Amino acid sequence: MSTHSCDIVIQGGGPVGLACAVWILQKLPQAKLTLIDRNPINDADLKAGDSRGIALSHGSKLLLDTIHAWPKDGAEIHRVHVSQAGRFGRALMTREELNQNALGHIVRYHDIHMALRQALRTIQEKSPHFDWQHITGDGAFEATQAKCVVHAEGGLFKQQDWVESGKDYGQSALVGLIEVEKAEPHQAWERFTPEGPLAILPSHYGSNTLNLVWCGSPESSQHRLQLSDAEFLISLQNEFGSRVGRFLKVQDRRLYELGLNYRKEIIQDTEVWIGNAAQTLHPVAGQGLNLGLRDAFLLAEKLCRVFAGPPEEQNPRQIHQALEEYAQSRKADRTATIGLTDFMARVFTSNLTPIVIARGLALSALQWLPPVKTALARQMMFGRR
Repeated sequence: MSTHSCDIVIQGGGPVGLACAVWILQKLPQAKLTLIDRNPINDADLKAGDSRGIALSHGSKLLLDTIHAWPKDGAEIHRVHVSQAGRFGRALMTREELNQNALGHIVRYHDIHMALRQALRTIQEKSPHFDWQHITGDGAFEATQAKCVVHAEGGLFKQQDWVESGKDYGQSALVGLIEVEKAEPHQAWERFTPEGPLAILPSHYGSNTLNLVWCGSPESSQHRLQLSDAEFLISLQNEFGSRVGRFLKVQDRRLYELGLNYRKEIIQDTEVWIGNAAQTLHPVAGQGLNLGLRDAFLLAEKLCRVFAGPPEEQNPRQIHQALEEYAQSRKADRTATIGLTDFMARVFTSNLTPIVIARGLALSALQWLPPVKTALARQMMFGRR
């Protein structure tokens, strides 16, 4: 196996690793960059792969637009209705309140992946020192000596080879597509049940075919997975109510285990961890990939400043300093997003009477205190700056 050297190696060819590579090469086409991608060169398997709907904030859309990597198919969210099952308190957020084109977007995971792969292929033509290595199974790759190593290979909770800080929420998410009777276009619903959040979200298939994310205990989720379609639709109707009319059809049901896993330190010497390699979040607020894309964008800015300079300044001390600046710049956003997601995952599943009352009051406060609602919505759309 041969060995070669480069300035930066990115380990991980998922959306966050791809985005980081594209932003670096966009700013610095001459960068000596290697991407280690465990996905095949051919797109066929990936196109037929993970089709779950992923929530992307409007801020993420603006970032991906800068590298022409926004997927063609997707659905905009114009309104979000938040409530708790069987309890008082609700809140409605609209794009008009924030003077934005959309509050967020729902895009299939494999569409995001494909859009970023195509963006990287396009910029690859103008990047003479870029090396995109694909390894699958037991395939070999060139050993790479790099001045800086970016770890962007995160994986899903309980499928990761690292555990540092966090918790297992004792929940699973059942995801799928549901056909409904009379949904409002661009409307998202987040309903908190005693077992966890139940979200019904737009999809690009049309206003009456929606994405479902139903969180519950592993036992309940497994039971729902094994129900017949008719039994499942009755159970969902009883839990959600009639806000979108009757549930007519369900397809593509799958389960994902949920938890929080995050690194206290995201840099070490000249290594850095981003995206799911740095933090894995509960999907309650749809913030995981959005946080990872902000990681990738800001890291690319910091690294380009170093590697655009003279070679004598591209030493371990300067690189470590740039990574320290990056870690400091991400601290507020990571802390706020991890804290908000963890708080919502825990508090909205508690059945203790004082917490139930406080929950209702908090939702009511969001509805009647516009500045509070705006601040929360902007955190979810753009992160902490």
